[in-house]
Amino acid sequence: MSKMAEEKATATGGADVGALQPSSGDEAAAAASARVRPVETLLRAAPLGLCVAAMAVMLRNSQSNEYGAVSYSDLGGFKYLVYANGLCAAYSLASAFYVAVPRPATLSRSWIVFLLDQVFTYLILAAGAASAELLYLAYNGDKEVTWSEACGVFGSFCRTARTSVAITFGSVACYILLSLISSYRLFSAYDPPQPSLGNKGVEIAAFPR
Repeated sequence: MSKMAEEKATATGGADVGALQPSSGDEAAAAASARVRPVETLLRAAPLGLCVAAMAVMLRNSQSNEYGAVSYSDLGGFKYLVYANGLCAAYSLASAFYVAVPRPATLSRSWIVFLLDQVFTYLILAAGAASAELLYLAYNGDKEVTWSEACGVFGSFCRTARTSVAITFGSVACYILLSLISSYRLFSAYDPPQPSLGNKGVEIAAFPR
């Protein structure tokens, strides 16, 4: 009887020690996070330069000739492009510093980074799309509403705006990659749903809390 009690105590003690030790999966996840951190930091810093460049190019965009004068501030889409690039540049700087500092990964932090990445991705994407539509109308006009093309008269203005929009879409590509990274980090923290049987024998997906 005493021998069986000793074996049971030994097994229980071994289970407790194993529960206290970190799993190999957690160690692998921590190592992978440490390897990815420098790459993600650089990827978050890259839009900073792109956004500042796109904003600076558009801020200097104006042209005057014998037909009149035009500036980026005359068009709402181009003004939105400047504001969006400024906001995204500030976020890129802040998020790069945030990711560069090692800190314990928590679910709430992962959610915050994920949501902010989504917001700024859609912000810069909308700015690029609106400006691209303006450029299309400036180059081609719209015969249905009798808008004539303007780039034949203000060619330098259109070329400068096209450069700024192209740089902005480079920032869009970076933000899409960042959104994928933050999405993977967040949703990989959740376990896959475990199947369970309901009262009527129907298989129901049970999500752990």
